Amino acid sequence: MSGNTLLEVRDLTVSFGNNTVVDRLSYTLQRGRTLGIVGESGSGKSVSSLALMGLLPKQATVGGSARLGDTELLTLDEEQMRAIRGQRISMIFQEPMTSLNPVQRCGEQVLEMIRSQHEDRAAGRERVIELFREVLLPRPEKIFDAYPHEISGGQKQRVMIAMALINHPDIIIADEPTTALDVTVQKTILDLLRSLQQKHGTSIIFITHDLGVIGQVADEILVMYRGRMVEQGPADQVLHHPQQPYTQGLLACRPPLDSHPHRLPTVEEYLSGERAAGKAEDQPPVRPDNAQAPLISVRDLSVDYTLKRSLFGRPLQTLRAVDSLTFDIREGETLGLVGESGCGKSTLGRALLRLIDHSSGSVSYRGTPLDRLSSRQMRALRPRLQIIFQDPYSSLNPRITVGEAISEPLRVHSSGASRTERERQVMDLMEQVGLKADWYSRYPHELSGGQRQRVCIARALILRPELVVCDESVSALDVSVQAQVLNLLNDLKEHYRFTYLFITHDLSVVHYMADRILVMQKGKVVESGTPDDLFNRPQTDYTRTLLDAIPRI
Repeated sequence: MSGNTLLEVRDLTVSFGNNTVVDRLSYTLQRGRTLGIVGESGSGKSVSSLALMGLLPKQATVGGSARLGDTELLTLDEEQMRAIRGQRISMIFQEPMTSLNPVQRCGEQVLEMIRSQHEDRAAGRERVIELFREVLLPRPEKIFDAYPHEISGGQKQRVMIAMALINHPDIIIADEPTTALDVTVQKTILDLLRSLQQKHGTSIIFITHDLGVIGQVADEILVMYRGRMVEQGPADQVLHHPQQPYTQGLLACRPPLDSHPHRLPTVEEYLSGERAAGKAEDQPPVRPDNAQAPLISVRDLSVDYTLKRSLFGRPLQTLRAVDSLTFDIREGETLGLVGESGCGKSTLGRALLRLIDHSSGSVSYRGTPLDRLSSRQMRALRPRLQIIFQDPYSSLNPRITVGEAISEPLRVHSSGASRTERERQVMDLMEQVGLKADWYSRYPHELSGGQRQRVCIARALILRPELVVCDESVSALDVSVQAQVLNLLNDLKEHYRFTYLFITHDLSVVHYMADRILVMQKGKVVESGTPDDLFNRPQTDYTRTLLDAIPRI
C-alpha cells in the first residue's frame, strides 16, 4: 500500500447463498480524494460498501480483503467494528427519512454519536450546533430540537451529513445522497460535500447511478455492472472517452439538453451492439397545434390545506399550496410541470383529477366543470382521467398479482368484458409496455423497480384514458430504465393520442418530454413556454437558478 493510499480493496466478493452479488471487486482510495462508484440498481454498489462497514446481514458470505491503513476490515468482529464505524468510516444513507429516528430530536441523534467520548452534554450540544452551522443548516439551535418530520428533505440530508462528520472520520461513504432531492438542493449538497472535503481532508466514496452527478464530485470513477467492475479510471477519461459499451450506454441514455433525439438510446442497445458510441440523431419535435381545443381548462384554481383547527373544527391556520392558477392543457400535448419540492406540483395534479378538493376556482374537462359533478358522475368519468404515481413500491398492492392489478380498473368500471376477455386485454397491454405476458401471475416483489413502474403505467392505460397525469413517474428509476420508460410513454402517446401532464423536478427529462412547460414556485406559475424558449431564454431568476443547478458532464 502506497503512502497516500487510505483504503485498498482486493478481490472483494459478496454472496447470498449461490447468488454472487459482488464479484472480485478491487480498487484503492487515496487520501482527500473522491471515488465515484456508478451502476444501475442491483449492480452491487451499495452492497460492496456495506461490506466495508460490516452492515451486511448474517447470511451474506464475504471474501477478499479490505485494508484501512493497517486494519483488515473484513476480519473484525462486531465489537471491533463499532470502534471503526462513525470514527474512521461514516456513511450517509440514501433516504434520510428512514435513516433518522422519527421519535427522536435531530440534535439528539447526532449527539448520540459522541456520547461514548464522555463529553459534557452542554459542550456536546454546542459542538453539534456548530457543526449544523458548518453544514449550512438554517436556525441550527431550532433544528437541534426539531423532529425529522418538521424539516425539509434537504435539511434532513444535512443532518445526516453532520452525523457522518461529527467524529472527523477518514472516509465518508455517500450512498445515493442526492437521488431523491431537487436539482437546486442536490447542487447545494454536492457543493457542501466538496467544501467539507477540502476543509477536513476527508476521502469520499460516492455511490450513484447518475453520471451527471458523479461528474460534479469524483476524481476517479469505477463503473459496476452485475457485481463486476467493467471500467475504472480518472473522471475525465471515463466521462469523455468511455471504453466499454455499458459505460457508453449509461452516458447516452441521459436526456440531452442540446438536442432532441426521436428516441433515447438504451443501455441494452449498446450492450447488444445495435448502437455504437456517438450522438443520437437530432429530430425537432412536432408540437401540437396551438389552435387545438383544450382538453382541460383551469381557471383561478386554489388549493388550501388546514394546518390548525379550533376545538370545534374551525380552521385557524391554512397553507395555500396552489394559488390562483389559470392554464389549459390541449388535446394530444405533453404539458410539463416543474419546480422544487413543496411548490404545489403534485397537489395541482391531484386537484385536476378531483382526488383532493380545491378551495376556489374551477377545472373543466371538455367544457364540463368537474366540481359540479356528483360522485356517481365523477366515477363514470374516471376511466378518461388517470394518474401514474411516483413510487411503484407503495402504489401496488403486494398481495395481488401483476395481472390482477392491471385488470382491476376493467373490473371496477364494469367494462362488460368477461374474465377471459379481460385477461387477454391485460396480456396484450403487458406486451406493449415491455412486460412478458407470462408474468401475469407474478407478484410485485418479484419484479424490478422499472418493471413495477411499467405495471403502474399499464394499469393507468388499460381503460384508454384521454388525460394521464405522470406524477414524478420516472424520478425513482435508474437513468437506463428511465430512458426505456420515457420512450414507452412517447410511443403510447403516438399510438393512442394520449394527453400528458408530466410532473417532475428533473429539467433534463421535462426538456425531452414536454411540448410546453409551466414553472411553479410557491404555488404560482412564474414562467411558461416551450422547452427551447425556457432553456435558452429564461425570463425569471428562479428558472435560471433551476437551469444552473442541472448536473452537466
